[in-house]
Amino acid sequence: MTNNAKKLFILDTNVLMHDPMALFNFAEHDIFISMTVLEELDAGKKGMTEIARNVRETNRLIDQIISDASFEEIQKGLPLERIHPGVKNKSVHLGQLFFETEPLRAQLPDSLPSHKADNHILQTGLALKEKYANRSVTLVTKDINMRIKSSAVGLHSEDYYNDRVLEDADLLYTGWEVLPENFFEDNRKSMKSWQEGDRTFYEISVDEHCHWYPNQGLISANEAGFNAIVREVADGKAVLEYFFDYQQENHKVWGINARNIEQNMAFNFLMDPEIDFVSLLGIAGTGKTLLTLAAALEQTLDRNIYNEIIMTRATVPIGEDIGFLPGTEEEKMTPWMGALMDNLEVLTASEGHTEWEKESTQQLLSKRIKIKSLNFMRGRTFQKKFIIIDEAQNLTPKQMKTLITRAGSGTKVVCLGNIGQIDSPYLTETTTGLTYIVDRFKEWEHSAHITLQQGERSRLAEFASDNL
Repeated sequence: MTNNAKKLFILDTNVLMHDPMALFNFAEHDIFISMTVLEELDAGKKGMTEIARNVRETNRLIDQIISDASFEEIQKGLPLERIHPGVKNKSVHLGQLFFETEPLRAQLPDSLPSHKADNHILQTGLALKEKYANRSVTLVTKDINMRIKSSAVGLHSEDYYNDRVLEDADLLYTGWEVLPENFFEDNRKSMKSWQEGDRTFYEISVDEHCHWYPNQGLISANEAGFNAIVREVADGKAVLEYFFDYQQENHKVWGINARNIEQNMAFNFLMDPEIDFVSLLGIAGTGKTLLTLAAALEQTLDRNIYNEIIMTRATVPIGEDIGFLPGTEEEKMTPWMGALMDNLEVLTASEGHTEWEKESTQQLLSKRIKIKSLNFMRGRTFQKKFIIIDEAQNLTPKQMKTLITRAGSGTKVVCLGNIGQIDSPYLTETTTGLTYIVDRFKEWEHSAHITLQQGERSRLAEFASDNL
């Protein structure tokens, strides 16, 4: 460790548990892993959880780096480039990986007991700071309390930023844009329009500064204005399609209409078989679940586009866990699917129908709607299914990738969530898998995203959302 220009980053266990590829995300700077971290990784490798899988992946990567290296080579530091997949690219220059090969201890305040693992890591960090006084030494941890303690003892610490999709959640793509009030009037003369069946298309010229994405919603500022979907942007031209109006009484989807322009956009995407992936963000009461279930039932039972509806969600409890649940996979998942079931009850409740008709409908739905656990989705392939992933804000980017790659031919995936309501302790608005997928999919022509803002649940719920 002689190059003072290089920074030295000490990785906490939770960083490697969260992202095994963190080893390669510090550019040309060096990485230090203490014996305490290796011990904690060893303790966390068992099980089928996402954390256990990440630990095993971290162990495999470290084993590849350290294999065939002598003790003297380990002391000098091992180059991370030797197993990095991007090493063929000459622009990739990584640092070295160092391990705690000698005792490194510094004095901690008496109030911090030395037998705790976190405090051992702090001791190691302070010792490295003293040993390499001319280098920048930083502890990288996702544990807020660890960063607080680190600052209190004089060791610089930072969060792990590389997993952030955006610097600020407010910059997240909303999926729609409000047009200037006179947009249609100003562009009407240069527009080309044509009909394809009951669909109306427009083509307009755009400049190089146009930032529209495929399937982005364009909403006119005036109520009787021009509302359209961006279908294509290329060669200085944009092709727009006029919204199909699901707010009209005779355009119901499984018995319900869109109540506002945002819900109308959502229905346009949910009902479009050319769109394979839809993400709906929004606070409680914006209609995410109701719209999705209505579209799923319409296309599965009435139109036969899909042969089954699969519903799943991340099982992260808000309060104390209720403990072991008996029964089959579907029975175990039922308590977690309350929101979906509540909306399903609304959609299937028909006034004037006999009890026998209602019971028959429930039996039919039970055969076409399946509730699955995330733990049993890995390795499967779903053909011609309508997959609903609820509470997607509690999934990591890696979990999101695992789920979406299960989609086979003819399958549509819809992710629902509210990034302001994350229950997972290791995720934030900028690191959740839902934010990740919205940002990565926004340029793909077979995906669509809408952030719903207008609540439609009840006047009580809307007042509570605004004032509590």
